[in-house]
Amino acid sequence: MDSVRIDKWLWAARFFKTRSLATQAVESGRVRLGGERVKPARNLKRGERLHIENESGIFDIDVIDLGDKRGPAAFAQSLYLETPASIAQRQVSADDRRLFREPATSIKGRPTKRDRRQLDRE
Repeated sequence: MDSVRIDKWLWAARFFKTRSLATQAVESGRVRLGGERVKPARNLKRGERLHIENESGIFDIDVIDLGDKRGPAAFAQSLYLETPASIAQRQVSADDRRLFREPATSIKGRPTKRDRRQLDRE
């Protein structure tokens, strides 16, 4: 196999849970190939660089191998190599999330009058 659809590869590499989520991400521009937007049916080849934004973070990866079937996580990780800059950036953002928590994450839904007063005091 010398090429595979980009949405299929993203699903097989476990960046997205379903192929439809991978397709939506490609269509919305959250997946870029060489800095350019692509269509979900675009064929992906070895050696190409992808920029992927998903709920886990932002990844810059090089495609090492091609796969169109979803397998174990070890197989999925063998399909790509993440750039060192991307690893460092994700580590910094993870540390930021751990150290500086967003105050609104503890509030579910619209704040009550009591919650609002508590937020104003902080």
